[in-house]
Amino acid sequence: MKRLWMAFAAVMIVSFLILGWIGTRIYQEKPPIPEKYVTTDGVTLIDSGEVGEGQNVWQSLGGMQVGSIWGHGSYVAPDWTADWLHRESMFILDQWANKEFGEPFDSLSGEHQAMLTGRLTDLMRTNTYDESTAVVTIDPIRAAAFDAGVDHYRTVFIDGNADYAIPAGSINSEERLRKFSAFVFWTSWAAATDRPNDIASYTNNWPHEPLVGNRPTGDNVMWTGVSVIMLLGGIAAMAWWYAARREEEEKPEGIAASDPLARWQATPSQKATMKYFWVVAALIFAQMTLGIITAHYGVEGEGFYGFPLAEYLPYSVSRTWHVQIGLFWIATAWLAAGLFIGPLVSNHEPKFQRLGVNVLFAALLLVVVGSLTGEWLSVKNYMSDTVSFYLGHQGYEYVELGRVWQIALMTGLLLWLVLMLRVLWPALTRKQDETTSEANSQRHLVTLLAVATGAIALFYGAGLTWGQHGHLSMVEYWRWWVVHLWVEGFFEVFATTVIAFVFMRLGLVRPGLAAAAALLSATIFLAGGIIGTCHHLYFSGTPTVALAWGSVFSALEVVPLVLLGFDATDDLRRSKASPWVQRYKWPIYFFVAVAFWNMIGAGLFGFMINPPIALYYMQGLNTTPLHGHAALFGVYGMLGIGLMLMCMRVLLPGRPWKDGALKLGFWGMNVGLMAMCVLSLLPVGLLQTEASVEHGYWFARSSEFMQTELMQTLRWMRVPGDTIFFLGAVALVWFIFGLWTGHSFSKEPDGFDPPENEATDFDRTDTEQPEEDREAVLS
Repeated sequence: MKRLWMAFAAVMIVSFLILGWIGTRIYQEKPPIPEKYVTTDGVTLIDSGEVGEGQNVWQSLGGMQVGSIWGHGSYVAPDWTADWLHRESMFILDQWANKEFGEPFDSLSGEHQAMLTGRLTDLMRTNTYDESTAVVTIDPIRAAAFDAGVDHYRTVFIDGNADYAIPAGSINSEERLRKFSAFVFWTSWAAATDRPNDIASYTNNWPHEPLVGNRPTGDNVMWTGVSVIMLLGGIAAMAWWYAARREEEEKPEGIAASDPLARWQATPSQKATMKYFWVVAALIFAQMTLGIITAHYGVEGEGFYGFPLAEYLPYSVSRTWHVQIGLFWIATAWLAAGLFIGPLVSNHEPKFQRLGVNVLFAALLLVVVGSLTGEWLSVKNYMSDTVSFYLGHQGYEYVELGRVWQIALMTGLLLWLVLMLRVLWPALTRKQDETTSEANSQRHLVTLLAVATGAIALFYGAGLTWGQHGHLSMVEYWRWWVVHLWVEGFFEVFATTVIAFVFMRLGLVRPGLAAAAALLSATIFLAGGIIGTCHHLYFSGTPTVALAWGSVFSALEVVPLVLLGFDATDDLRRSKASPWVQRYKWPIYFFVAVAFWNMIGAGLFGFMINPPIALYYMQGLNTTPLHGHAALFGVYGMLGIGLMLMCMRVLLPGRPWKDGALKLGFWGMNVGLMAMCVLSLLPVGLLQTEASVEHGYWFARSSEFMQTELMQTLRWMRVPGDTIFFLGAVALVWFIFGLWTGHSFSKEPDGFDPPENEATDFDRTDTEQPEEDREAVLS
């Protein structure tokens, strides 16, 4: 174990040093935000501060939930960077063509088109930024193109655009519209202007736009090859290692004849966590409903089957809530699972633990209700741009909630950390010479659980590192610390440890092997995952160093996922180890689903878009939600549900379940999710990729392409999968609330309880309670 801990520590230290160094390089080489854009004849087009103020307008109207910037955001509206770049380019080319040849650019011969595009490339790519004055000098024709862009955005954001699911009045004044346009112009300028002493733009030539010479760089192609080689080498090494360790016997010497936790009496704090799970069930239902509405906006942007829903619930709000509620219920399920498992770990119930659990619950409710309300008020223009940043909508996907609600959530996570450490402390401080080797092995597992708990509480703080006027490149760097490291990194370590501990307490895995496997899994995953965060940053105004490191280590992230089939079969085998284990069948099945979707969603669909050359064309297309749905819900959602069901099963192990609704929920959600992916998201994403390669990224996201009959049909093909998925979610929610009302319990005993006089290893001395009616425990 000592060597495993040393490896874990080395991976953490070295990886964060490299990630931090990459962050300093991004800060040093991020695209400058000019004080002014001035034409060569002395006219100020964009004045001091207007780019930053325009960024705040973009944030308050929904930000990344209304189209995307630099490929990050939602998928119904265009990517504004690519859209502006193409519109500006075509305006200039048409002006030149009409002036010199008397006809539009599209009507010119290939020779004349090549001449004008060559001139345009020189115009757009030449960097005229003056560091001494922070002024960019531009040709007057670009100022005319800017005014044309503002006129177009007036028809989109003030008049409304159904194809983009943008209602009228989304931006409520001409002044704010012009500032918003200034921000989009800056993102487009950075995407086409060469870095000083370089042949690529600040965004590594993204998006693909042949008119201005935006094509993949040599680094993009080379590092793609390196990432594929690293993937193959990593898989070979992992398979070799795994084959060598398969001889280890994973079962304990003997499986108990009856459920080891059948006589467990829930502590007050454990019973208090049940309300978390009722809220989780309600939020699951709300999220699925919002998902259906949000998906439907892609084919009927102004309403829902004829009803003008967008007047009351705009697309940017429904998608914000869909994403935000998903994160809320997944995180709540995991936090509650930690609080529930704590007393099982230490056989200890600290004083006032139940009070702390209840206070944390109230705090989480406040954050959920307050942040969702603020986001709606912001998008509906009831808040100023400054107030919106603090109480409304920050505009950044996955961290949309206003800064005040962020701070409140961070405070709640710190409270959770305190509650977890209080309950784990006896197991952490038990003297080694007073314990058995089995208990020593358990303490390693508890230590890893404590480390993951601390990381979960502290790493959310990365979302507090930027301000209202934070540079977009730096915001993206820190935002992915939250999304990738917090959600995909340390929550994964936490869940792996909790699952290992549960299997150990059930006597299905030896303590030593459970601790070693959890620690090794965490080390392998974080070895690629920490630095692999940079694969989200290839084209976000970052230097090539982010692309190089991110491509290599994101490939290594996939390596451990290819062998998850072994973990899935091991879990299935454990579910059949003894008849009484059937009590835990459905939580284990959800853990099996996690392994499956880790392979498919995170592994297959993830690596499909992660190599630089693939992401260059695919970023922000429907291949992204393909990966996102399969990985976020398929892995972290299924894991949250599995942990929730495991806790509820341990709470009253002697009450058998009616599992009909649970069976329907499990298969409905898994089959529905797969149908959603393969019938709609995958074909739409692949056709968009073809359009992006052949015509340019702007076209793959345009209404001209997305509103074609074929694309609309494929988008409608989400209906079968979404319907099956929704019915599965309803069945799950029905079952969960049935544990509250009692209709999900069977009246017939399952025969797996130990004899009444049989002693257990889990009798507590410091939390003894009088016998109570088990019927009331869940209420």
